[in-house]
Amino acid sequence: MGLGLAISALAVTGQGSRTLLAVEELQIAPGSCVAVKGPSGAGKSTFLFACAGLIEHALGRVVWGDTDILAMGPEGCAAFRRRAIGLVFQDFLLFEELSALANAALPGAYGPASIQRSIRLRAATVLERLGIAPTGARTVESFSGGERQRVAIARALAGNPQVILADEPTASLDRKTADALVDDLVRLAREDGKTMIAVSHDPAVHERADRVIEIIDGQIASDTVHA
Repeated sequence: MGLGLAISALAVTGQGSRTLLAVEELQIAPGSCVAVKGPSGAGKSTFLFACAGLIEHALGRVVWGDTDILAMGPEGCAAFRRRAIGLVFQDFLLFEELSALANAALPGAYGPASIQRSIRLRAATVLERLGIAPTGARTVESFSGGERQRVAIARALAGNPQVILADEPTASLDRKTADALVDDLVRLAREDGKTMIAVSHDPAVHERADRVIEIIDGQIASDTVHA
């Protein structure tokens, strides 16, 4: 089951002490799919990176389950991310010269042999669920944008994290491909009971989410739960 999120008194500042994000109180239930929308520069990605513990100048509490990631040191926070959070980026961040399975199994690359095997098996299973053949030597250099993002999603899920954080996962895709990807991403999250937060301008992501949070000027402007 996914982890619940509780945020309180979160403040992120940039250069010149400018406030980039301020969230007084927010709770997200375990296993829910949440979309975050808002204009460019509003603080959406800052919010997502704070949820991942990737922001240096952040104060307050960001608690996944019973773990306050802002109270941990960099090493502890990185270890928690590896264990509990799968990240999906709009630019895929794949190794072009590697196969789909080699890319998807990368989270286990530096672990012991037993961990490498289990992650490789799970990566292959997720690739199949996403319609990507895990066998063969074909490199991702020849893949379409939609195929690449599916490989990136499989990589994020290969370690069986409790949380998926996605930053504009459909931004590089055409409408038809984006719709199919949203369906697959939300389906996988719900089938596996994971908590998902997706920052996106894409209305298709908003429509499929259980809840839509709007951020404007670094603050939560609206919070809508879908029936």
